Amino acid sequence: MFAAVICVLFLLCFLLKSFFYEDDTLDLASSHSSALFTVAKRLEKLYRGSKAYVGIQIPDPDSASRKNIDLVLVTNQGVVVISVKNLSGFVSTDKDGNWLCTDGKHHKTDLVPNPVEEARQLVPILEEYLEQRGVVLPEGYVSFKVICPNPNFRSIHADSFPHEVITYDQWTQLKPEHGSLYSGWIKGVLHVGKDNMKDSIVEKLNSVLSTAPISDRLEIKGNRYVLGEFIEFKGKQDDLQTLGKIKRSKVSHMSVQKISMFGLAHSTVQVLYSPRDYHGTSKSEEVTVRSHTEVVFQPQNSTKVRKYKLSSIISMSLSA
Repeated sequence: MFAAVICVLFLLCFLLKSFFYEDDTLDLASSHSSALFTVAKRLEKLYRGSKAYVGIQIPDPDSASRKNIDLVLVTNQGVVVISVKNLSGFVSTDKDGNWLCTDGKHHKTDLVPNPVEEARQLVPILEEYLEQRGVVLPEGYVSFKVICPNPNFRSIHADSFPHEVITYDQWTQLKPEHGSLYSGWIKGVLHVGKDNMKDSIVEKLNSVLSTAPISDRLEIKGNRYVLGEFIEFKGKQDDLQTLGKIKRSKVSHMSVQKISMFGLAHSTVQVLYSPRDYHGTSKSEEVTVRSHTEVVFQPQNSTKVRKYKLSSIISMSLSA
């Protein structure tokens, strides 16, 4: 009898895990994206009135492709392009500015191409994009930083990192600044002077960046995020027909509202989606499909396509 109970409990745990959770690749695919949102939320708390934009995709005319910017922080003192390096291990720099990161567990060393130069090169790309959209900024208004928010980041010879780098120790020591940011960690930002001019620039920046191209994004249960590209849904044919209206050209956002349990084999979810609305007249619509229907997604910086069950997803936003 006891053995039978144990077997039933084991089977139940297995089914619940397969129903609600993904495999370990979810953590690998979402760790960097989740770090971006964590950094963005903290920056907005640190600097009152600021706005952080995550996963901006800026068209680069030189390469005929899009350049990804982890974060763009808009404050009343300037704009900061932020590259987030969620590195874990012992990190040092070489003579060319590249970073060497050695994993403490496996003692494997990875080369990270000069993150400071990488972030620096994104500044003129963003400036050109903003100018094309009618926002001409004073010289020096846009600066850049590299933030290392991972608690397992260990810097070797911390003084060898340029001032544009915020190591984990420095990151944890940042305090809210209620006065001017000009004297804080945002360096090299031109003080515009007149409040009405600053307000005008900030208003234009927020207007442009809120409509800038972005990465598709999944919000996963457990306070995790995945940035990348939505590919398709996968599941039973009738469910795919039901979800047929959720296409990039027609829908900007969807959320999984409710899970209904009719035995684990027949569970369903309610999916609420918002049509793209350029006139403010469309209303959200709702459909019900099987919970094991999957979202096929290509995460950023990954060569592998991932599949996520709708039962594990909170929301998905699609770029235009």
